[in-house]
Amino acid sequence: MRKFMRAAALTLLAGCTVAGESAEARITRIEITKIEPAFSGQSFGDVGPYERLIGKAYGEVDPMHASNATIQDIGLAPHNPRGMVEYVTEIEILRPAGRSKSNGVLFFYIANRGNKGGLALFNADMPFEIAANNNLASAGDGFMLRQGYTIIWFGWQGDVAAGNGRLTMKVPVARNPDGSSITGLVRSELTTSPLVLPPTPATTLNLSSGWFTAMATTAYPTVSTDNQTPLADGFLPQLTLRRHEFEPRTPIPNGEWSFGACNAGNPVTANDTQICYPAGFKPGLLYEVTYRAKDPLVLGLGYAAARDLGSFFKSAAKDDAGNANPALVPKAQAIVMGTSQSGRFVRSLIHLGFNQDEEGRIVFEGAFPHIGGGLIALNVRFGQPGRAAGTGEVDRDFPGADFPFTYGSEHDPITGKTQALLDRCLKTSTCPKIVHVATALEMWELRQSLGFTDPLGTRDLPDPPNVRSYMLASTQHSSAPLPLRPAIFCQQQSNPNPHSWTVRALLQALVGWIKDDVPPPPSARPTIAAGTLVAPDQVHFPAIPATSYDGVTRPAVRFLAAHNPLHVLDYGNDYRAEEASGVLSGSAPKSGSAEYGVLVPQVDADGNDVDGIRNVYVQVAIGTYTGWNLFNQNFFEDGFCTLQGSFIPFARTKAERIAAGDPRLSLEERYPDKESYVSAVRKAANDLVAKRYLLAEDARRLVSEAEKGVRTAP
Repeated sequence: MRKFMRAAALTLLAGCTVAGESAEARITRIEITKIEPAFSGQSFGDVGPYERLIGKAYGEVDPMHASNATIQDIGLAPHNPRGMVEYVTEIEILRPAGRSKSNGVLFFYIANRGNKGGLALFNADMPFEIAANNNLASAGDGFMLRQGYTIIWFGWQGDVAAGNGRLTMKVPVARNPDGSSITGLVRSELTTSPLVLPPTPATTLNLSSGWFTAMATTAYPTVSTDNQTPLADGFLPQLTLRRHEFEPRTPIPNGEWSFGACNAGNPVTANDTQICYPAGFKPGLLYEVTYRAKDPLVLGLGYAAARDLGSFFKSAAKDDAGNANPALVPKAQAIVMGTSQSGRFVRSLIHLGFNQDEEGRIVFEGAFPHIGGGLIALNVRFGQPGRAAGTGEVDRDFPGADFPFTYGSEHDPITGKTQALLDRCLKTSTCPKIVHVATALEMWELRQSLGFTDPLGTRDLPDPPNVRSYMLASTQHSSAPLPLRPAIFCQQQSNPNPHSWTVRALLQALVGWIKDDVPPPPSARPTIAAGTLVAPDQVHFPAIPATSYDGVTRPAVRFLAAHNPLHVLDYGNDYRAEEASGVLSGSAPKSGSAEYGVLVPQVDADGNDVDGIRNVYVQVAIGTYTGWNLFNQNFFEDGFCTLQGSFIPFARTKAERIAAGDPRLSLEERYPDKESYVSAVRKAANDLVAKRYLLAEDARRLVSEAEKGVRTAP
């Protein structure tokens, strides 16, 4: 009865709060610590200059409210005197200095491992540098700002470490009802950082140091720094080694490593968040430590923060303290976008019902998951949301690649479930309009085809009415910056085919959809029916020999007709795979025998994709752009080079290609003179504009670059 009375009182209090417009969506306080001219006061077209606001948002969640029930361990989080669970997130806002110049759209970009993306994707000419972009050092060509968007970033990943301009979020630690620490097994795949060049061995790593988590993720502490004395139940931590994900794990004796930090010639300094291996963690090898950890974070509050901030910034006049909403514009509509990891966050947020606020209203009218198929295992006890979940060689057996795969309802004959990502929001009429954008790499390495077909890959599936899906033909996960650097991890140089020009057009189409109900262009992706979505061994990839074009020596392309298979993985009875939520067993998952039907794009005689959105660079190609690449002999040899495609240029002349034995026509044979090349670019650009896959202003730029001899690769 006391619980019932408390819940009723809190519900009444919440109702009074909403009526007073002082704490909608449970953001209790917005603290802006700095307002400054953005980009040194630069003006952007008719919109003019922008302001940059930096601060924090303080939120609280009612653990007894039905909308929060799905948050893992919410009932074990500490409560404030009002019975609420609190969180604090860093926020950053770019808004037009003249507020009336806003286009009425709040653009929420979900940070990727704390990094402020989005602007660099849509604004051309920005530097390829994470720290500079986190600190908004450049606006590039200012596209987003010329359109008048209000851009909002916030921390949502509670285990992101501060530094390098990253946005963080402070969430509580879950504890047992008696106040003692919750413990559990944590399995952490360890690699040396791919960002440290040249790759070098390391004797000390953080316990969270994976391929994607080495630099920016805090680790769960071990319950004991003694790795050689069994715990009371007999458990001993274990460190293993293997060269490929599919190989057996080889144990490393516990006497050869320890918890703590060590440098050559110095004794180990014990601590509970690092691991010391004096023999050295070597690049190109997979290490895995399984240990008993303590103090799990209530990471699922990241979804609540996105929901509550979205609702607050759209509609609240002020916070509980009377501070004005710094992003409020009349009749605002909101778009939520994420890329890669944060694209999976967007899909998961919708799937778990967090696009409905505590008052039952829709939060984000539009959603733009970019290169983010699958789900993210955020709402998990001892979760590791920074893991990539299912790439070919690293983080492959971490959760997040499970059924359901599609926005529309589909039956899975392997698990026996029938489900859709939109099930919850359809019941509450809070589904956003969705533009889903994938690259060719997601098809090859991340099984994106399962989002377009039935689970066995036998038939195409239509998009629901509120969804459009697109594949950017012949692109990798994120385009490689120019000039291309020599291949370090991979066999071939990476793929520079850009996303920006296409996603700019698709973003504007999404805005027209949510504001004016103008449907975006039709979905564009390979299909089984057209013969453009096929099994890997049916791809007609050309035999490209070793070459030395433009003074760069390249090995022959090894097309292995490989793919990244998917089986049902068993993470234990307390994990809900269909929601990427719950409690993992902590052991390496057992794999089922049945395999899902993963398909890949068919290619033309040059090795470029024949379907999807074929941008100017594919239609008027100067080389082969693939959605896959392979690791070289120093790193997981012949496995998919993580998130990297390939670029292999054409020969300049017919004589050069014949001498190399290259079956692909040379540039000379394709474009006999400059005007023929420019004419081809103009035709392709105009065709894309007509189909609404390219903006007219961007078409003019691409034609101008062709006239000036600008290329997309050296």
